[in-house]
Amino acid sequence: MKIIISGATGLVGTALVRALRDDGHSVGRLVRAGGPASAGDIPWNPAAANIDLAPLEGADAFVNLNGASIGGGRWTSERKQLLRTSRVETTRFLVDAMSRLRQKPRAFVSASAIGFYGSRGNEVLTETSARGTDFLSELSREWEREAQRAESLGIRTAILRFGIVLAAGGGALPRMLTPFRMGVGGRLGSGKQWMSWIALDDVVGIIRWAIADSQASGPINLVAPNPVQNAEFTRVLARVLNRPAIFPAPAFALRLMLGEMADALLLGSQRVRPEILIEAGYKFRFDDLEPALRAALAKT
Repeated sequence: MKIIISGATGLVGTALVRALRDDGHSVGRLVRAGGPASAGDIPWNPAAANIDLAPLEGADAFVNLNGASIGGGRWTSERKQLLRTSRVETTRFLVDAMSRLRQKPRAFVSASAIGFYGSRGNEVLTETSARGTDFLSELSREWEREAQRAESLGIRTAILRFGIVLAAGGGALPRMLTPFRMGVGGRLGSGKQWMSWIALDDVVGIIRWAIADSQASGPINLVAPNPVQNAEFTRVLARVLNRPAIFPAPAFALRLMLGEMADALLLGSQRVRPEILIEAGYKFRFDDLEPALRAALAKT
């Protein structure tokens, strides 16, 4: 297959490109004009609405992984606008580009996040659960709405709601490791908040499934089937690292340091179940936390 990927140089995109090429697929990476490029890359500039459609013709699928890091900086008004632009407006431009192709792709796989649900305590959340009301919920709703426009073009559209991706090479895990390796790790706030996680290997496997399987459409929770509360995550991570976990971070201190972002990313509770993947019979490589952490850290 010929597959076009935006956000191809990020943590997930890099692993996905490698896997798809190993499978024998032709992969075109959408890269910012003027940035580092390699053979087969396709320059684009969403902000300037600039892209050459010719290299996109004949693509079987598009995968949209674009988006600035949610945890990459305090949520000032400027940072929030960047988070919106890099997701909502970029996705709108990509769908508009697909609409102009003579031959439409068969599949469009677009990222979203379990932030869609907001913080919900102990409630078990599936793909049919209502969205939340905070900033991330609204951002995810807008992001998904732009992606779903592809359905009106006759393109099968799968929306992947990402949980916490466990990988030593990027994402949230490396940031978690530092205090533990210094011997000052511990639970966050009460430790009762649920953390819905997924191993990078399963992320790649599920995206490959979503590209190929004609039944993959609509929202799909990209999480392992066994979420854990933060206190348990802390204990397991400490055990894997052979470090203590006796220095809790009080909620007030996290809010003082990070503002609104603390509640959304560190203190919020999302107990998410991958209902669609379970019903589809997807076989998780890692469905329990400790083996997933050990495998991720073995790659450091």
